[in-house]
Amino acid sequence: MAARAHNGNVAPEARAAVCAEEGASSFRAKPRPEGGAAAGRRARAHRVACAVVAAVVAFACVFSLVGCGSSTASQRSGAAQQASSNPTDFHNTDIGTGWQVERSLDLQYATQFAIDYFDGGYKLVCLADGTRYLVVPEGADVPANLSSDIVALKQPLQNIYLAASDSMCLFDALDAVDTIRVSGIKRDDWHVQAACDAMDDGRIVYGGKYNTPDYDLLLRENVGLAVESTMINHSPDVRDKLEDLGIPVFTERSSYEESPLGRTEWVKLYGALLNKEDLADQLFDEQKAQVDAVGATQADTSVAFFYINSNGAAVVRKPGDYVSQMIAIAGGSYVFDSLADDSTARSTVTMEMEKFYTEAKDADIIIYNATIDGGVSSIDELVAKNSLLANFKAVREGNVWTTDQDMYQQMMNTGAIISDLHEAITNPDASQLTYLRKLR
Repeated sequence: MAARAHNGNVAPEARAAVCAEEGASSFRAKPRPEGGAAAGRRARAHRVACAVVAAVVAFACVFSLVGCGSSTASQRSGAAQQASSNPTDFHNTDIGTGWQVERSLDLQYATQFAIDYFDGGYKLVCLADGTRYLVVPEGADVPANLSSDIVALKQPLQNIYLAASDSMCLFDALDAVDTIRVSGIKRDDWHVQAACDAMDDGRIVYGGKYNTPDYDLLLRENVGLAVESTMINHSPDVRDKLEDLGIPVFTERSSYEESPLGRTEWVKLYGALLNKEDLADQLFDEQKAQVDAVGATQADTSVAFFYINSNGAAVVRKPGDYVSQMIAIAGGSYVFDSLADDSTARSTVTMEMEKFYTEAKDADIIIYNATIDGGVSSIDELVAKNSLLANFKAVREGNVWTTDQDMYQQMMNTGAIISDLHEAITNPDASQLTYLRKLR
């Protein structure tokens, strides 16, 4: 069964289906010939079948004579989570054509994707969520007998709908912002200057959030690829509609990388999609050199990294994720390293203030994560969020920092961010850095 192919040209019948409706949010795409819609339906049918099988198995477990307790379910969940970060579990190079891999991309840190190269310039991209894409060179044909689960992306990739804020800095570094036509993030929420400039000039237009895209606009702009964050997994109906329109969905998973350089190494994936592998290698090597130059030895300095949510609870990064690893590389000790891993895909842990106080009150340095709620401008403003914070050692001694709001949109400045952390941890006189600012 043939896989679907995309080259940025949306089928006329799909466009007509939308234009015939009065509201973009209420349309249904008309039936299409073999292509995006058919493959999208097959993919959904496959997911439904898997869900049915899973339900049957679960039902059998409940009534099995040997029993199927909660601990077994927990083990299955843990195994699934582990599989998502182990390339050998999702790296499937059998594309149904009988082709042999010529070479595979050598990754030093990233664990959430794999790339293989075939004769003729074809490239296979495997993501840790199980999705696979075959990048088809410009002018070449989609191979016959391509596995039905594989999405064929015909180069050149253009008119991209970008709804994953993490990725813009990668396109910018690769000098490829011009491949993006529609943004899922409003202009004022971008902290990448090239994105702001492009939206000011009209080269990029706003097309609605990831969960409420303007389908009519996406069709008018001939969007050929939707780059989404993992938030799209919470809106499966949106993903289905995009696929029905012939717009493939690519889920950006860099935030699942445990290593900070693993996140940065995603520049190599976009380099492969855009035929800019040499530049991607150079950009990554530059960041790695900056991180290596920090050369921090483990300091006897404990660091708490958090923000206070609208419910008054503290939200901290999970131990072992890329933020805690950046702190460790910079020479600090993350105070929440002892938190139990709940084996969920979430990158954060929400703590009631009493527990947060117990865990973090003696931290030498506290860093407020301003990327979520806009941050705080002073220690008094921080303490106003919860009076318990006044009793923290770092607050009493004036070792309180806040991040810059754009830190999460700066994967290609990982080296500079770690350098800032190192300066904050090791230099008591530091105050105004690039991505960190000391509160007074």
